[in-house]
Amino acid sequence: MPDLVPNLPPGYRAGPATVSDVSAVHRLVSACERAVHGRVQTDLGGVSAVLARPGLVPEVDTLLVHDQAGQLAARAWVNRRSEVDVHPRHRGRGLGTVLLDWTVARARQAGSAQIVQTVPDGDTAAVALLRSRGYEPMVTEWLLEFVMPDEPAVPEPPAGITVRPFRSGDEHAAHQLIEDAFDEWQQRRMSYAEWAQHTVERPTFAPAMSALAFDGTRLVGAAMSLDLPESGEGYVEEVAVHRDHRNQGIARLLLCHSFRAFHRQGRRTCTLATHSDTGALALYLRVGMTVRYSSTVYRKSLGVPLHRSSTESIDGWEQQGSTFPSAGTSMGSGE
Repeated sequence: MPDLVPNLPPGYRAGPATVSDVSAVHRLVSACERAVHGRVQTDLGGVSAVLARPGLVPEVDTLLVHDQAGQLAARAWVNRRSEVDVHPRHRGRGLGTVLLDWTVARARQAGSAQIVQTVPDGDTAAVALLRSRGYEPMVTEWLLEFVMPDEPAVPEPPAGITVRPFRSGDEHAAHQLIEDAFDEWQQRRMSYAEWAQHTVERPTFAPAMSALAFDGTRLVGAAMSLDLPESGEGYVEEVAVHRDHRNQGIARLLLCHSFRAFHRQGRRTCTLATHSDTGALALYLRVGMTVRYSSTVYRKSLGVPLHRSSTESIDGWEQQGSTFPSAGTSMGSGE
């Protein structure tokens, strides 16, 4: 497969990402998040998990751009979804445009029928760039927050339901429950190994703040949480309730248990993300969460034959359950 060499501005060089670059990529994404949102949401484990996701070949699906001093200035990844970030100090030099074009070329080379990018709605320059390149809105994503000046109250559970924190040994049952629940809207079921990289094997996974609901001995609900060091906040990575136990208040119960556990650890804010295909926004608003910011998933048709299965090719905006702890595309003005 021939290399795709981007035509970079003078003074920059590009090459693929490796495992040793994870920390540098995390610092880059963090700088972009601070510029757009004023705070960091991404953690190091999340970057590592995406780089290791099945099907992503770093040698051809990733591109890192360094400046003359060897500092990471921008990055682009393509694998069922695309991500482009340009460090705030390097914006306005055309890097975002070059990398966006590279992601399209790489997606076409791989035989994808479309390419997808998630862009914070507040990054108006990135939104304008994607729209100018023929990208159209697909779904809306929201990052919600729950502010806890006082310890949150926890409602009484439904009859027969008990709640306890996650324990070692719950991993496979939680994976089965969550993937079964998400099968109703997600386009690709995660293997246990991939799911674990994003949750229970992630350094920021918080088992004591992850609540599980049982009907007798049967697991019927789960709220899997992360304790994000950069933000000092709790983060609910996934919430799932078994189909035959919905509309009983179990999701609200699990969230309140997780919120209270975080509060007792000194956290005063919890966040959670969802998108318009899940239909869960109303639930989170009823719990008392508010929208911190929104993003839009944009899609561009490439008009080429599929070389992969249809589900793999259209799964460009995949996220971990109801969450998306990354800045998405962040290209800055003048790109």
